Amino acid sequence: MRDPSQPIGIFDSGIGGLTVVRQVQQLMPTENIVYLGDTARVPYGTKSTETVNRFACEDAAFLHTQNVKAIVVACNSASASALPALNERFSIPTFGVVVPGAIAALNATRNGRIGVIGTQATLRSRGYDRAIHKLGKNIEIHGQACPLLVPLVEEG
Repeated sequence: MRDPSQPIGIFDSGIGGLTVVRQVQQLMPTENIVYLGDTARVPYGTKSTETVNRFACEDAAFLHTQNVKAIVVACNSASASALPALNERFSIPTFGVVVPGAIAALNATRNGRIGVIGTQATLRSRGYDRAIHKLGKNIEIHGQACPLLVPLVEEG
């Protein structure tokens, strides 16, 4: 059984995940958070699926050593491709950002069309496509890789 005083672990390939940290702090202001921004290997989005999965497992393993009670994968590339492997490997509840993003997109569309912009790895995984189609029927999805997206986010 997890101790409620244990922190929540959040990781991203860089500092972009700090937006997720802010949201968690707003929703759960009494929670402690351990954040890992893997700036040494940013961006994950240009890496192969195998490399993204390996990095995500290494990040989650580090957070596990910090005795976290749950992990949030704030990196879209890792969330889209590595979440099943993380849930299989670790007994800690692990959550991604793809399903919440898909829900937000479905709630926002007025015409049944959704545009997904992201890294090559995020689009290659088709994680958003699967999540959107699982949650909503008759949705037309248009994906576009944006290689400059991560540098723009990292620059603020």
